[in-house]
Amino acid sequence: MKMIKPIVSISKIIDSYDTFLVGFRGVLCDGISVKREAAAALIKLKMTGKKLILVTNSAMRAKDIVSFLSENNLPDIIWNAVVSAGEIIHYQLKARRGVFAALGSKFYCIGSNKGLGVFNGLDYERVEDISDADFLYMSEASSVVEVIEDYYPVLEYGANQSLPLLCCGNDAANYMDGQISLASGTVAEQYAIMGGNIITVGKPDPEVLLYSVENFEGIDKSKTILIGDSFSTDIKGANLIGIDSMLISKGIHVNFLGEGYIPDITKAKELAANFEVYPDFVISNLRW
Repeated sequence: MKMIKPIVSISKIIDSYDTFLVGFRGVLCDGISVKREAAAALIKLKMTGKKLILVTNSAMRAKDIVSFLSENNLPDIIWNAVVSAGEIIHYQLKARRGVFAALGSKFYCIGSNKGLGVFNGLDYERVEDISDADFLYMSEASSVVEVIEDYYPVLEYGANQSLPLLCCGNDAANYMDGQISLASGTVAEQYAIMGGNIITVGKPDPEVLLYSVENFEGIDKSKTILIGDSFSTDIKGANLIGIDSMLISKGIHVNFLGEGYIPDITKAKELAANFEVYPDFVISNLRW
């Protein structure tokens, strides 16, 4: 088992890294607003000459994420790049290559309407009657009170009709309105169990993370660290491509890892063993 080191401030480890891959929800945002400590830490990192790449499973387009963060005192000039699942899906839908070539043009949206920006400017039609759909699309749940059972009827119908489900992100849980909610990855997993065909885009897919480190100039994987709040997407993804990682304990796993300022390393190790993925560091919140 890899040694997991608890830390209270990112300034303690920055000399070992040149590039920081940073998550969005749970790291920078609590589902309502940007975390002030995290924003201040990133600005200081940039001032020391570090490269910052935002990598998120959000369905938001890159420009919309940058605008949101800028409005919350995190200037766009700090980012060397922004990679979002929503942006990747938009261009995959536009290219219509591979699995996207056979999707068809009519989709039925399940869950929230917030992730529909992936279709902007493209020749796809949203239908209100699932019987008219060529495929299903989901980006996030409609509300924090939803549970997976709420989706069973539409998932059972879709699976019986062999409708593919295009899922933005692989997260089992997510932040919404400041609370931890059901996420699209859990719905996609259930759809697969029902026999449905799923197409998911986002971490921990190695292609997404490798794109983030291999397509931008001057990035050394041995001096790159990923900061995220999810064992199943962030830490797993970092493990898969062989880069270091840091877990935010007051993220989606907070109910297990606790609210402490100093991370509970025993619980972090227990959860890491359960997921069979291991961060190098654990910190309660991103701070300088």
